[in-house]
Amino acid sequence: MSEVLVTAKLNRLRVSPRKVRLVVDLVRGKSVEEARQILKYTVRASAQPVAKLLESAVANARHNYRLAPESLKISRITVDEGQTYKRFRPESRGRVAPIHKKTSHITLTLVGQSQEAEKEVKGGKEAQSKAKAKKK
Repeated sequence: MSEVLVTAKLNRLRVSPRKVRLVVDLVRGKSVEEARQILKYTVRASAQPVAKLLESAVANARHNYRLAPESLKISRITVDEGQTYKRFRPESRGRVAPIHKKTSHITLTLVGQSQEAEKEVKGGKEAQSKAKAKKK
């Protein structure tokens, strides 16, 4: 059987990587359906963008590789630090204080069995059973 890897990326999400990792750790290694349910009931702000990224990856798998969504599983999901937006805030005595607005890059990889590979396996089993029937 051949496993197919499907990736989707989300760049420059305006949430700090530390906060996104809390949500990502909940769904790492889960099936797609289980991850959808977890993200649906997670109260954190970064749960919605992660859920959208998951749906994008599932759509990529369905459209590009013709994979069934129920056969998909999250094999790898990483959160990296993106660029930091630098802003300034006025303080007393004419001074300024820096504000660093952090961003995140999320990479999601799904793994699934290709339907062609499943058909080949099924075809192989059927061919073996027919061959046994002919011998009898």
